[in-house]
Amino acid sequence: MSDADVAVLLLVRVAVGLIMIMHGLNHWRGGGRIEGTARWFTGLGLRQGELQAWASVLTEVGAGVLLVLGLLTPLACAAVISVMLVAGLLAHRPNGFFVFKDGYEYVLTLAVVALALAVLGPGRWSLDHAAGIDLTGWTGGGIALGAAVAATGGLLGTFWRPEPKGDAESETGAEVGAEPEGDAETKSCAEPKADAEPKADAEPKADAEPKADAEPPSVAEPDSDVMPSPPESENTPESVEQEAR
Repeated sequence: MSDADVAVLLLVRVAVGLIMIMHGLNHWRGGGRIEGTARWFTGLGLRQGELQAWASVLTEVGAGVLLVLGLLTPLACAAVISVMLVAGLLAHRPNGFFVFKDGYEYVLTLAVVALALAVLGPGRWSLDHAAGIDLTGWTGGGIALGAAVAATGGLLGTFWRPEPKGDAESETGAEVGAEPEGDAETKSCAEPKADAEPKADAEPKADAEPKADAEPPSVAEPDSDVMPSPPESENTPESVEQEAR
């Protein structure tokens, strides 16, 4: 194996190892810390979420350190593959392939790279080489893949208890059923506006009333009690008497 090959193996080991260490530290100290990681595992259907959170921290950090050092490389690769299998099956598989849709593209890549490292070995610049541990080729790949599948199956068989879809849908329905209370309050607040609108419709009636007011003021009909005085006639008795005189 040339120095270039050894350098490439060292680069890949250190890169994957640091990625795993950062993931483990993030599960421990980042975001929601152990409590948030435990809730995430519980949401995936794994029982004893806090135990799962600590196990993921120790597994990821431990596998990362072993890869950087090049120590027990097949077992370190097995830990990486197992972590990626669990994440891919429970969290990413329903989202499809592509990573930008939170699919399993990323975890699949890390798992394949870890398997390749187990087959090729850590190279001369490693503690395995210094200690004379030579588990490479089909042996190294078989150990890594077999241990990963066994660990993943044991974890899922022991702790994975997903809730039935019917129960999840009923809980979702209950939550949705609780929401309309707030909506009902909003509707009840909005309903008076709808009731008040007819008032606006009634206003035109008030505007229409002036039709009666618009009628030309009726000529005051003489009151029946007050009769107009008849015009004075020129042929009054007095005038007749004067003419007779």
